[in-house]
Amino acid sequence: MRFAVVLALAVFAAGQSDAAARLKDITDVQGVRDNQLVGYGLVIGLAATGDSMRNSPFTEQSARSMLQRMGVGVPQGTIRSRNIAAVVVTATLPAFIGTGARIDVTVSSLGDASSLAGGTLVLTPLVAADGKAYAVAQGPIAVSGFASSGNAESLTQGVPTSGRIPNGALIERELIADFNSAPELRLLVRNPDFKTATAVADAINGFARKRFGLAIATAQDFRSVAVKRPDKISASQLMADIGELAVEPDAPARIVIDEKSGTIVIGASVKVSPVAVTHGNLTVRVTEAPTVSQPQPLSKGETTIEPSTTIQAKQDGGRFAVLEGTSLEALVGGLNRIGLKPPGIIAILQAIKTAGALQADLVVQ
Repeated sequence: MRFAVVLALAVFAAGQSDAAARLKDITDVQGVRDNQLVGYGLVIGLAATGDSMRNSPFTEQSARSMLQRMGVGVPQGTIRSRNIAAVVVTATLPAFIGTGARIDVTVSSLGDASSLAGGTLVLTPLVAADGKAYAVAQGPIAVSGFASSGNAESLTQGVPTSGRIPNGALIERELIADFNSAPELRLLVRNPDFKTATAVADAINGFARKRFGLAIATAQDFRSVAVKRPDKISASQLMADIGELAVEPDAPARIVIDEKSGTIVIGASVKVSPVAVTHGNLTVRVTEAPTVSQPQPLSKGETTIEPSTTIQAKQDGGRFAVLEGTSLEALVGGLNRIGLKPPGIIAILQAIKTAGALQADLVVQ
């Protein structure tokens, strides 16, 4: 397994910092959000790769219900076709989308179908958390994966039981929201921090004093900033103007460790108090080499196997190093002087945190 160490460095230039970002890239407007849609439907036209009615009885029930609504009476247990599959359809309803617009949908098999390739989704209502249908989905499914099998071998690439329908859902109901008449907007900081929220408010007020002659933003807490809309401008125009303002967000002191892949991400604000660290690798090798004991000819002895075990112990490393992370470069340099690989660095960082010398949050995934 290959391991990677990712170091997050902050580069500061004279004047305005390169770490400055646009306000609209670090904040969200409260209430301006997407909504999740979900629906249950049937996919038809499969080439004998659909659900088996015995293992997926709900597929047969759904097919009979659909045919009955179309005026076709089907007795129970008479549908044995393998070209039908029950699916769950999911989509995202964007904010401010209007009736008649189209969105993409994702179709996923619910039963034991082996592939949805070549199938067509039958008209499926998509409902939101309030139980109301906001869109209907229908159309041919685009599947990137495939499955092929023979008598002695099978090959599967990708996920053939899931696909997408580009522009497959038609919006039938829209969320009514009078955004432009809102007297106050609330901006939510994506990475909550008091300094970042204050910097957002200061940037907005600096723009507002020049444009309107008054301050309009107030940092409510470390997560939200309240912005009062002046009477001379709409909310949409106000967000378009302040969205381009440059703000330098403050990053928390944090180390993120992914033990599965061995990835370590160290933030630029991480500091380590003076601490002495040593790390040694102890390797114990146990070798089993049993020997066979053969009796002499014409004797009454029996052939036996005698165990033979060899144990070797080897310990590498064990050097002391003093870490004093006054900067990220000093911390990384101290870890590199010990000559550790990422698994050892992970153990060292966890031990330093336990000792109270790591001035940062340690997130282990």
